[in-house]
Amino acid sequence: MQTRLRQPQTQPISLVAYDLWKEYGDRTVVQGVSFTLNPGEVLGVLGPNGAGKTTTVGMLYGSVLPTRGFVQIGDYQVQNQGREARSYLGIVTQEDNLDPDFTVFENLLHFAHHYRITGNAARARASELLAQVNLQDYAKNQVDELSGGMKRRLVLARALINQPSIIFLDEPTTGLDPDARQDFWKLVTQLKQGGAGVLLTTHYMDEAQRLCDRLLLMQHGRVVDEGTPTELIERTVGKEVIEVEGVDEQQLQQLASQYQTWYRSFGSGYLLGLPDNAIWEQLTHLNAPSLSRRPTNLEDVFLRLTGESLAQP
Repeated sequence: MQTRLRQPQTQPISLVAYDLWKEYGDRTVVQGVSFTLNPGEVLGVLGPNGAGKTTTVGMLYGSVLPTRGFVQIGDYQVQNQGREARSYLGIVTQEDNLDPDFTVFENLLHFAHHYRITGNAARARASELLAQVNLQDYAKNQVDELSGGMKRRLVLARALINQPSIIFLDEPTTGLDPDARQDFWKLVTQLKQGGAGVLLTTHYMDEAQRLCDRLLLMQHGRVVDEGTPTELIERTVGKEVIEVEGVDEQQLQQLASQYQTWYRSFGSGYLLGLPDNAIWEQLTHLNAPSLSRRPTNLEDVFLRLTGESLAQP
């Protein structure tokens, strides 16, 4: 898909979240979240279910009111100047929520009216976006005639109708086949190259590792760590990990203590950090029924930090 997604804002726009808290009665679901999303950056917000991601993202674009803290987009605060702030935003939700009564082209045309883009300007913008997401040959099709990947591209096109500087992508490729995911990844990369700031939530670790310049890891409403994917992996779990089954946990605990490393339960066995070959050699003498070593990844980071997996259910 050879396309170029343009971002026409003459000045770079950043999003700043400052000390965001959200409380429902005596239950605190987000605690002190602060970060900046810069122009031309893909920022991933990752965490297991219940980590506070959805509430945090809701506060970013104004659908959830913070208990305290604020969100600033360019010169505008979302909570006090929501309309002005949201004019810079494009949002791709988990649901397609396209209008089945409209054609592909009409879906974009209708949405353009929300931004007071009408007449020839709306038709030109809709045509431009369909070309950008490679759906120009489907302009007259009904929505239910599109594949899942095509629908996701149409939702992205709709989110770009106002030529936003900041785009929120909430689980954008869930349920897509590998080819459709690759197409969507190309579009996200082009948005970044065009100068947009992109905030991504995803359960796919390969997606986060490939697309994100920086990651925020959330658990129980807090940011527990942040950095580039490579920094988080090497700092948290090292370069290699051992997968082992059939070894008593007390033995693993002793080995981990001896070699100053970490271990976590994993499936029917355990993951064990591999700081050097000596621990591997000791494990091979235990005749474990299943023993292997491999490079670490983001999933291992979550298992160590939170004890929870981000794998799709």
